[in-house]
Amino acid sequence: MKEFDIGDIVETKKAHACGSKNWQVIRVGADVKIKCLECGRIIMLPRTKFVNSIKKVVGKIDE
Repeated sequence: MKEFDIGDIVETKKAHACGSKNWQVIRVGADVKIKCLECGRIIMLPRTKFVNSIKKVVGKIDE
């Protein structure tokens, strides 16, 4: 299982409609809320679907 936490930047297997593959994790639980780093769109996915859609954890955003 891939490990991720709030503030992590993850790369997805498929690109968003805007062309970006990088997302910031902003909420973790049964559902995962992520924000596109290119256009700022926020979406919420079930955790299982999110885990299957990520390729790797790229880094972490410093707050």
